[in-house]
Amino acid sequence: MNQPQGELKRELGIPGAVITGLGSILGTGVFVSIGIAAGVAGESVALAIVAAALVAICNGLSSAQLAANHPVSGGTYEYGYRWLNPTLGFTAGWMFLWAKSASAATAALGFAGYLLPLSGRDVRFLIVPVALLGLVVLTVVVLWGIRRTAQVNALIVGTTVLVLVAFIVMGNVSPSIRPIALSNLWPAGDGYASFAQAIGLMFVAYTGYGRIATLGEEVKSPRRTIPIAVIVTLAVSMLLYFLVAVTALRNVDAETFAQYANQDAAPLEMVAQGFEVPGAAALMTLGAVTAMLGVLLNLLLGLSRVLLAMGRRGDMPHGLALVSQSSGVPWTATIAIAVLIGAIICVGSVKLAWSFSAFTVLIYYAITNACALRLKAEERLYPRIIPVLGLVSCLTLSFWVDRQVWLFGVGLLVMGIVWHLVARRLTRGASTT
Repeated sequence: MNQPQGELKRELGIPGAVITGLGSILGTGVFVSIGIAAGVAGESVALAIVAAALVAICNGLSSAQLAANHPVSGGTYEYGYRWLNPTLGFTAGWMFLWAKSASAATAALGFAGYLLPLSGRDVRFLIVPVALLGLVVLTVVVLWGIRRTAQVNALIVGTTVLVLVAFIVMGNVSPSIRPIALSNLWPAGDGYASFAQAIGLMFVAYTGYGRIATLGEEVKSPRRTIPIAVIVTLAVSMLLYFLVAVTALRNVDAETFAQYANQDAAPLEMVAQGFEVPGAAALMTLGAVTAMLGVLLNLLLGLSRVLLAMGRRGDMPHGLALVSQSSGVPWTATIAIAVLIGAIICVGSVKLAWSFSAFTVLIYYAITNACALRLKAEERLYPRIIPVLGLVSCLTLSFWVDRQVWLFGVGLLVMGIVWHLVARRLTRGASTT
């Protein structure tokens, strides 16, 4: 039934890869984290969205050219091994596992936060159990195989995009809209520190494009497909993020928007309640539910492939490299990732999970850009200035996350390096016996 070093199936073309990227991006970021970032930077969150998109574009192009040259599962974990050294490769994989597991937990909690108010009762105590139930259902979907997963993903993404477009249209014809002063979009005085923190928070929302590179072993014609899919994904998501943020801020002030995100876990639904359009809030709930499920689905895909790659190399137990011959799915890695996400869900804090994700993912993409700088001239698809800007941006933004989260992230990084040294010794010992 299984083979320890099985090959994955190349099933995704450009449309499937774009849908995978959009499914990873149009979720927690647009339905939850814009509100969180608004609480940090106020109305300048709209500008932070654009700045974060520019950082994401640099990182996305670096990821794209790396994936085009080395189209295997594992993303920057594999790139680090090939173009840098084993320690940095492992660090990328380690940080990715924790960063995106936290993002997945955020998506699951957000899904429950939007779904439960439909009951009309105060059932917030059910948020964690419902989030865990959603995780279990999507884990089963992923275990079906990449083709069926892509079909489910297409339905989810299509629904989400339609709902976001409806939010933008309804929000800009709402009688409660108010003008936004252009001066308020730009941070003033000591607001630059908060602005930088907001950029870091929003950057995490864009990094779903990395699922395209992580699934490099399952993409057709990767040298052509991956760069095109990454660019299209980032362009579409940046436009939607910006328009949604401006629409929300034209209907409620930044402080109220942030309160919705921190207290209700359903900020866009709360904004839509003021549109005075019948069914607007319910429509946003539908879009949020599908969006969160889409993010969770795609993160299960990406995380399991990284864990598969780490199992192949011996940085994680070899049993995690098992691939089902019938479905082509790394089933042990998928189940292990689901357990990790479930553990983080049990913490029950959307803001904590998202802030932690911000630091770890910035380290991950700093390593991605460092790998891109090592590409030979004939391997490059874009100028060297692209990874330079990406590297500097990631390292700079990593110092502006919450202090406690930063310290915890550094501790996790040290713990990972220690584990790597132990795992390599165990692997060498096993190979000599």
